[in-house]
Amino acid sequence: MTSSEELLPGTRRALLHRIATAQSEGRTPSLVAAVQRGGRIVWSGARSCVNGHAPDGDTQYRIGSITKTFTAVLVLRLRDEGLLDLDDRLEKHLPDAGVDDVTIHQLLAHSAGLGAETPAPWWERTPGTDRPTLADVLGERPQLHSAGRLHHYSNPGYTLLGALVERLRGESWAEVLRREILEPLGMDRTTPQAQPPHAGGWAVHPWADVMLPEPAEDLGLMAPAGQLWSTTTDLLRFAAFLERGDERVLSTSSVSEMRAPAAPSEAGDLAGAYGLGLQVVRRESRTLLGHSGSLPGFLAALWFSVEDDVAAVVLSNATSGPLTTAVAADLVGIVADAEPRIPEPWRPLPEIDDELLALTGPWYWGTHVHTLKLVADRGLELRPLRGAGRGARFQARPDGTWVGLDGYYTGETLRVMRAEDGTVDHLDLGSFVFTREPYDPSAAVPGGVHEGGWQGLAP
Repeated sequence: MTSSEELLPGTRRALLHRIATAQSEGRTPSLVAAVQRGGRIVWSGARSCVNGHAPDGDTQYRIGSITKTFTAVLVLRLRDEGLLDLDDRLEKHLPDAGVDDVTIHQLLAHSAGLGAETPAPWWERTPGTDRPTLADVLGERPQLHSAGRLHHYSNPGYTLLGALVERLRGESWAEVLRREILEPLGMDRTTPQAQPPHAGGWAVHPWADVMLPEPAEDLGLMAPAGQLWSTTTDLLRFAAFLERGDERVLSTSSVSEMRAPAAPSEAGDLAGAYGLGLQVVRRESRTLLGHSGSLPGFLAALWFSVEDDVAAVVLSNATSGPLTTAVAADLVGIVADAEPRIPEPWRPLPEIDDELLALTGPWYWGTHVHTLKLVADRGLELRPLRGAGRGARFQARPDGTWVGLDGYYTGETLRVMRAEDGTVDHLDLGSFVFTREPYDPSAAVPGGVHEGGWQGLAP
């Protein structure tokens, strides 16, 4: 099954071939996938071991740890409402949690030092009633590492974040999720419990073509780490939100904050990092954001590229089967490479600010030449003229300064420093002085300029 009228035939065939290969070689009972571009689903496809019963965009699969991204959004909403600060220690809001010196930010980024799993028995294949309290989830030794020292993926950490949401909202995590994310985004096929039509979870024997049903347990307190069921259609709605933001749920600036790397990946994984509830990976020359997920009987992946404006979701129903993370990344790459995004037409600024226009052009940090450009919304962009180096975009503040938005100068302040007569003397960027000429003797260069000026070398 495939559907699309917007992608080229060769692109559609390449997408179908990729998922068909994944289902066949991965030996999964079924696999469903979809690709979104420009906020619209432009392709969907599915494969099944049962003729005539291929899933579609309305078929639910369990999505495992993609649930964590939803929980992270709920926590960011609390922050944006002023009910907490990400640097708050968890015990400030949840004093009975059983962990010390752990911040909310560290829990979101998996850098709180908590263990990866709960004490036995394996929480993914046993009912949540086996772990009725947070103490049961955390065990006798909840912290394996010092908080803030390294990235160590923790499922119990997101149980604590779910408990934090419940404590501050006074309602269940599932109810808050439904009201604050699922309903506003129109995700009516994303639910804590399976709703038909849904796939069944299977274990496929590693050495024989036979299958075994997997249990689908209610995870109880562990639900915020991996409970949800969803569809490709719903998850692509969620991907569009994570790319653009939605003021009904979370602002563009807050979802951008989620996407920024907040902790490195596990030791040995040099290709990625972790934001606030989102994985950040480099695949070839492309940055992908999203999350993978697995529970017994199911594998899932959601990836999107902001630069390419392409998102992909892949869902399958086997405990160990196709590498959905790689398949979803490949689907993004197939579309982005075969049919690159067409840039918007260049347009001049709607109005001219003569003072800002006068600041544009070359500036020198010592002898390093940079260019300052005026961009939309009174923004500025400072870049080295040649080669690699420190540069950034800057956003205007009401007080006449600018704040760095990326790179080395993120959060740093750019100021225009004027002489007594009101003319521009230099730019101050986090104490770095940029002048109109290299070591301009008329400007306030730190340490001064040698009175002899520039010199050659006598023969």
